[in-house]
Amino acid sequence: MADVTILHNPACSTSRAALAQVEASGLDHEVVLYLKAPLDGTAIRDLLDKLDDEPTALVRRDPYFTTVGLTDDDVRTREQVVAVLLEHPRLLQRPVLVRGQRAIIGRPKDRVAPFLEA
Repeated sequence: MADVTILHNPACSTSRAALAQVEASGLDHEVVLYLKAPLDGTAIRDLLDKLDDEPTALVRRDPYFTTVGLTDDDVRTREQVVAVLLEHPRLLQRPVLVRGQRAIIGRPKDRVAPFLEA
């Protein structure tokens, strides 16, 4: 089992920077291309259990968020977050790093190094 799992989008510069930090750390790691292999409900709930942030932080508020008609009211609860991410995997915040029983959203970029060193 890998020391660190990174939910990665190679098109995102912040995600690429986090992956470079993981690789430089020397920790054994697994890269999950979540847009090619979207998380199921169980995996999203497990991720939320480990996340240091509030569940709603796992959802990106980018232009696509409003294009599909979503508002902050649609992602207030844990189950709303799960439902939105199941329907719209591209709204998963990125990158997300998982290590043991903890997970963080790797933005801003300066959150990654302390997480890897812990």
